[in-house]
Amino acid sequence: MVTTRLVALGDSVTEGLGDPLPGGGWRGYAALLAEALGPREEVLFGNLAHSGATSRDLAAAQLPRALSLRPTLATVLAGVNDTLRGDFSLPAIAADLDAVVAGLRDGGATVLTARLPDPGLMLGVPDLVRRPLTRRVRGINAILDRLAERYGTVHVDLAAHPALYERRMWGVDRLHPSERGHRLLARLFAGELAARGIAVRALPDQEPSGPVPSAWDGVRWMAVEGTGWVVRRSRDFLPRLGALVLAEAWHAARGRTALLDERSAAELDPVLRRIRPTPV
Repeated sequence: MVTTRLVALGDSVTEGLGDPLPGGGWRGYAALLAEALGPREEVLFGNLAHSGATSRDLAAAQLPRALSLRPTLATVLAGVNDTLRGDFSLPAIAADLDAVVAGLRDGGATVLTARLPDPGLMLGVPDLVRRPLTRRVRGINAILDRLAERYGTVHVDLAAHPALYERRMWGVDRLHPSERGHRLLARLFAGELAARGIAVRALPDQEPSGPVPSAWDGVRWMAVEGTGWVVRRSRDFLPRLGALVLAEAWHAARGRTALLDERSAAELDPVLRRIRPTPV
């Protein structure tokens, strides 16, 4: 008899990229979490995530499908793709994530959310590139923190977990977790559920069961996938990133990078004010 209905919403990380199955396809942290909750006959698992999904995709497409499955548990992990868009908008992101979390909670699900790790630290890019990306992620994390407070989600702080920044936790593209990284995510979510009194059969094993990607895998990914990613983003995010980096360089040369931080905080403040801090 099914006792838990777990539905996963998100982007390529939740889809499982970086954790390949032997016969093809992807597994990922959400499937590992489902296994940790109980035997297959007791846990109904649905993964609605897809590569490239933004917060708008979660609200417009994934949420209605999730509600139709009547989840008792739901994971919501998104926001990285929003930071890689030229039309980045904190008010729009906040509205979409608010709709997703509120809809799932109103449907009776316990919702798991997470603060995003710093992409600049994961990618190892220069400070002039890292700082604009970090500001965007900090804005999204502040929104996620407020939503967690507002709706009482099971909230995991991935940003502050040092192991997540270890090279072995990430795949050849440095954008998606490796199998080890997915296992760590699953363990963190499962541990937080257990701390909240939600039954967890066993924490996922932290050691990979599949082979570790070789250096050749990294070269092949860059030749096949990485080049395509750059082309897709060249008409959208890269021009905007160039403008952000130029602004960063201009302010850094004058010792005024703190001004950019202040502007970012000022833009974020009214966004957070629109999210009521306590349930009605």
